[in-house]
Amino acid sequence: MPKIRWSKVAVFLLCLGPFLWLGWRFWNQDLSANPTEFIQHFTGDWAIRLIVVTLAVTPLRKLLHLPALIRFRRMIGLFAFFYASLHFLTYLWLDKLFDFQEILKDIPKRPFITAGFTALVLMIPLALTSTAGWIRRLGGRRWQLLHRLIYGTAVAAVVHYYWLVKSDIRLPLLYGTLVALLLAYRVGAWLIARRARATPRPSGKRIEPAIS
Repeated sequence: MPKIRWSKVAVFLLCLGPFLWLGWRFWNQDLSANPTEFIQHFTGDWAIRLIVVTLAVTPLRKLLHLPALIRFRRMIGLFAFFYASLHFLTYLWLDKLFDFQEILKDIPKRPFITAGFTALVLMIPLALTSTAGWIRRLGGRRWQLLHRLIYGTAVAAVVHYYWLVKSDIRLPLLYGTLVALLLAYRVGAWLIARRARATPRPSGKRIEPAIS
């Protein structure tokens, strides 16, 4: 238990590190010639990175036989929501100064805003129900179904990033490829489990699914 506790502290600090580094650059007035754009891109980049890492926890813990990795998924997911919220707040505050009329005019001209906002909205119920208490209230099955919203979040985030960039699409394509592979893994795992459940069981023997 102490080892896991210190591992959680290490993961927490790693996830918080980008925010502290951003704060350090802000303190030293080193946010490039366009601070608002720098903060938007920085927080958005870390949001999508941590979304991808959150999706990768389940495949990694199964493929590497490291079940303890599941203990870090909630924390990483909450940090993804934290950076996504900062990303959106930067747009509302520093970019648009909470001028909602201007924002409403901006939305039809920039569809990537709708995709990004969709990703953020899908993350809200995930963040709110991330505690053990909510798992008990909803029940394990319903909680798992709700938290599949992370798949839609990841897709919307990739679309947001792809539509945002104007020329260099290498990073959006990288994240899109990673998300596609992680979702394909889940589809494959589901098909294998379904086939295992459908396989007749010899009397006296129990057949376990290859991947649960």
